[in-house]
Amino acid sequence: MFDLIPDKDYRVPSACAVSGIMNQDGKKISGRNIIDSIAVMHERSNGLGGGFAAYGIYPELQDFYAFHMMFENESGKKAAEDYLNEEYIIEKTEIIPTRPHENILSNPILQRYFVLPKKQHEDEKDFIVRSVMFINANIKDAFVFSSGKNMGIFKGVGYPEDIGEFFRLEEYQAYMWTSHGRFPTNSAGWWGGAHPFGLLDWAVVHNGEISSYGINKRYLQNFDYKCTLSTDTEVITYLIDLLIRKHGLSFELASKVLSAPFWNDIERMPEEEKNFYTSLRITYASALLNGPFGIIVTNSEYMMGLTDRIKLRPLVAATKGKTLYLSSEEAAIREICSDLDKVWSPKAGEPVIGKIATTVQST
Repeated sequence: MFDLIPDKDYRVPSACAVSGIMNQDGKKISGRNIIDSIAVMHERSNGLGGGFAAYGIYPELQDFYAFHMMFENESGKKAAEDYLNEEYIIEKTEIIPTRPHENILSNPILQRYFVLPKKQHEDEKDFIVRSVMFINANIKDAFVFSSGKNMGIFKGVGYPEDIGEFFRLEEYQAYMWTSHGRFPTNSAGWWGGAHPFGLLDWAVVHNGEISSYGINKRYLQNFDYKCTLSTDTEVITYLIDLLIRKHGLSFELASKVLSAPFWNDIERMPEEEKNFYTSLRITYASALLNGPFGIIVTNSEYMMGLTDRIKLRPLVAATKGKTLYLSSEEAAIREICSDLDKVWSPKAGEPVIGKIATTVQST
């Protein structure tokens, strides 16, 4: 027993790892780039979770919601498909392509469905959200881990570079990629609990621990969001959807809710600004994220990096031409782009936001 390595030698205080690439001109690149970036930070994860989000990968089916789904067994798959057939027109369904990998010994059934609701709804996106919540909460052994248009999430139990190769991501072309290497501290490592977390075209990767999870979860329940995945990152994804899509806040304002200024900082602001941020903090008191975090949030148009108010988790930003990079470490960025135009460390609680060109979005 004296040959056992003490736990302290495994623990990495600032793990997990996050990385993101956004070509703001819409240029698509292979998933090989993001795999190489996240692989540099191998020591930040422990093999219990890795994953990727990719945007622009289904141009021939871009008008359909792409449901990426996991099933523990065939009965879960059948029950979910019965629900989908009742509520949706299914344009295409297929097994998500994978390859055998020596470090991934087992996996759930992985299937994707390209769908549209059969009926018209007052807000189609609200209906998609309700569907995802219903499947994840009520259909046993079935889980929707991606539900946006022309994008997809690929994740599982393993080191991120192994997960990327398992899902054959070098075969995909996307204008934006994010990735995550997990080092779980307070929840189990399982396929559904790996990052990114997704809802509609949102995807969130997170390094840290949300100690306000209980308060955030109860707040979200008031708006019919169901947190069923036993991982604190889930609340970040749903809060982003609520604040930006439902309540119409900008990314900048949403960041000031999630990583709000301290009260003593607000007290020193000019009167008008002080009143505004006081109202914002009071209105969204239960949406504040407490605890250390560094996150990358994406949808089909934006990528945002954000840390907690005292930056207990690292985040580095860089640019090269029209490309924005975000990562836990500068080395992970320089692995794929050595001659950067600019590199900086964002201030605590200050967002870094990139946007895809409007002309690209219309094509």
